[in-house]
Amino acid sequence: MASTTLFNFHVPSQVLLNPVDWKTMQQGMNAIFHEAGFDGSPHTVAFESNNGSLTLYSGSDGRSAVVQSYTEGLITVNLQEPSKEHKTALTDQELSTLQKKLVTLLGCEKSKRFPQIRRSTDPCDPYVPTVDNRLVEYDFDRIVFEENSKYQNIKIQHSPQYGNVLILDDDPNLAESDIAYTNAITGNGRQDYRGKEVLVLGGGDGGILHVLRQQDPAMIIMIEIDQVVITAATKYLRGICFDSMDKLEGSNYKVIVEDCIPFLKQYAAEGKQFDFVINDLTAIPITTEPQGDQWDFLRLILDLSMKVLKPTGRYFTQGNGAIMRDALVMYEQQLSKLSVPVDFSKETVCVPSYMELWVFYEIWKKQDQNGS
Repeated sequence: MASTTLFNFHVPSQVLLNPVDWKTMQQGMNAIFHEAGFDGSPHTVAFESNNGSLTLYSGSDGRSAVVQSYTEGLITVNLQEPSKEHKTALTDQELSTLQKKLVTLLGCEKSKRFPQIRRSTDPCDPYVPTVDNRLVEYDFDRIVFEENSKYQNIKIQHSPQYGNVLILDDDPNLAESDIAYTNAITGNGRQDYRGKEVLVLGGGDGGILHVLRQQDPAMIIMIEIDQVVITAATKYLRGICFDSMDKLEGSNYKVIVEDCIPFLKQYAAEGKQFDFVINDLTAIPITTEPQGDQWDFLRLILDLSMKVLKPTGRYFTQGNGAIMRDALVMYEQQLSKLSVPVDFSKETVCVPSYMELWVFYEIWKKQDQNGS
C-alpha cells in the first residue's frame, strides 16, 4: 500500500519572484526534508519565463516529495510514501511538524494539509466520485459479493456506517441505510397504494417491492433485467429487501426478470394501465445537451410509461444530485415534449450513503376541463 499527502502553502508572490529570497528558502527546505528522512541533494528544475520551479526529494522505500512553486504565490508539496503501517512512513505528528517548519520558513499567509489518499491493490476500493466529480472516501472494510453479469459489474461492499452497499459498475446504488431513497421514490407517504396496481421498472435491490408490499396493493409487477442483482440482494441486502424477493411471485406481486421495454410496449398495445409507474432504472444522464443513447432511452421509458399510466395515475422516478442543476433542467424540458401534457413536482432528499442531496420527481397527466 501507498499513500499521498498534499500540502498547500500560500506565500507572498514577491518572494518567489526574487531569486535571492527563493534560493535561501530552497536551502531551508533542503534542511527540513533532509531532517524528515529525505536526501539532502534534491533535483530542481526551473520553469521557463520565471513560471516557478519543481524540486524532487527522494528517500528510502520509494518515498518522495515534490515541491512545486508557482509565481502567483502558491507552493504545493506532494508527498508519496508507504502506508502508515510501514515503519518508514511519517506519523501524523511528524507530518504536522513538517508542515509547521515549512510555514515558518516560507512566511506563509495560509497553509493546509489535505487528508491522505490511500492506494493499494486491495479490490475493496474506498473512493467513489460524486455526480459532480468530487471524491468521497467511504469506510468500506470488505467486499461481501462481486460478480460480472451479462449487463454489468455487481459489487456489494460493507460499510460500518451504511451497512451493505450495492455498487453497479462502480456507481453506488443503494445501501441498507437508505430507506429515505425508497420512501422518496414511492411518494413519501403522499399516496395510498391500497387496492392499486403498480408497475416497478428496475428496482432489483428489492427495496421498492418491500415497501409497497406493506401497503396492501392489488398487484405489483416488477420488471428487473438482471437476475444476478436479485440473487445477490436476497442474500446480502436483507436490510433493503428483507424477505420480499425470497419468492418471485405471490398473491399480489410478481417479479419478472426481463428487459422492461418489450413489456411496456405490450401493455401499451393491449391498453393495460396502472395506477402507479415507478421508474428505478437509472438517474438522469450528465451531459451538456439532452442527446445520445442515454437520453433516447430515458425519453422512450417516459413516453411508454405515460401510455400505460392511468389518467389519474402517478409516475415516480429519481432525478440526480441536487447540484446537477443543468441536467435537471434538461430533464424537465423533456417533460414538456411528451406525447401527453404532464405536470410534475419534485423534492430533494438526503440519502445517507450518497453523501449528497438527491432529487426525486412525481409526474402526472394534465386533466382537461372535462376531467379526462
